[in-house]
Amino acid sequence: MYLLINHQKMQKFDKIRPFYDAEINEAIRSSVNHPMMKALMNFTFPEVDDSVWKDQLIKTHSIRDFQCNFIYQSVQKVLEKSSDGLSTSGFEKLEKNTSYLFISNHRDIILDTSLLNAALFEHGLVMTASAIGDNLVKKSFLLTLSKLNRNFLVQRGLPPRELLQSSKLLSEYIQQLLLRENRSVWIAQREGRTKDGNDATHPGVLKMLAMASENEDLMSYFKNLKIVPVSISYEYDPTDALKMPQLMAEANNEIYIKEKNEDFMTLLSGIIGQKKRIHIHIGDVLKTELDSISAEYDNSNKQIQALAQVIDDSILKNYKLWPTNYIAYDILNRTDEYRSFYTDNEKLLFERRLEIRIDQNNPVALEGFLNMYANPVVNKMKYQNAI
Repeated sequence: MYLLINHQKMQKFDKIRPFYDAEINEAIRSSVNHPMMKALMNFTFPEVDDSVWKDQLIKTHSIRDFQCNFIYQSVQKVLEKSSDGLSTSGFEKLEKNTSYLFISNHRDIILDTSLLNAALFEHGLVMTASAIGDNLVKKSFLLTLSKLNRNFLVQRGLPPRELLQSSKLLSEYIQQLLLRENRSVWIAQREGRTKDGNDATHPGVLKMLAMASENEDLMSYFKNLKIVPVSISYEYDPTDALKMPQLMAEANNEIYIKEKNEDFMTLLSGIIGQKKRIHIHIGDVLKTELDSISAEYDNSNKQIQALAQVIDDSILKNYKLWPTNYIAYDILNRTDEYRSFYTDNEKLLFERRLEIRIDQNNPVALEGFLNMYANPVVNKMKYQNAI
């Protein structure tokens, strides 16, 4: 009877969950000859004959094997081809064989979570199941690839009643992963990537996570989830220019409508575009902060707001600023305040990128582009001695 109930309980997640290991091999066999799989594998293993990687793929029977033998190698190739390397800090605070809820700022659709998982793998820690918007995996191959890579779906664009049901399901699934399967989870601090450089946690994300807490004290529940704020920063945002049309529409109070295939193009640009240096910082597991919130507020809405602020404080305080951030701030504010943080050559390179990517006669686009890089400096200035 218990097995039947448990099976029914798990079945309700079928719409959003990644593949089970028992489903992996069949999914791989159905995708092994897809042109996009060939492109991915030829990029990852340029010296290897197609028959070799196909043979290895067909012998794969678990998500972990797929991630470690193929996706991890793809991430290394992305770093080699389009970055000056990934640095990390804070991973030593995490315990092995322990699941965490990583709440992260969000700059790149695929890389944020892929790079985090690569670092978790290298540190011998539990890798994540990661939230991805279903709008990003409309192509059947991308959906299969995302499920092979332990992504679970966040359903977008639903009417209010369905959205409520979907959020509840998502909340229960995240609870299932963290507390019953000992699987870490990655989720962005807000829906969609940050386009203006202002990283802020949307209380709606925390309210969704809280839905599965039922009658448990809210802060005790969040404590059990082991929330870890994550700060990820790219020296160059490979999709910076692609974010401009939406920022311009918002500046003109217009509703922005995405082009067909826009998400896919952004996804590709993020992977192959130049990023220079990248840094991931793992914040402290939130514990005492939750006790303080519990003691100070008895209203759940105020508790959620306070928790969002605690996550923001960690993400912004630990965000690594690059020369590009200081350069943009100085150009925007016509100052030399942070002149000591970059070289003439770094400034020249940034100005060249600005010229190539942005119409110099469009003040809104120009300011939007500069703000994207400058706002992290402004935000970090709020934390004493942070710079």
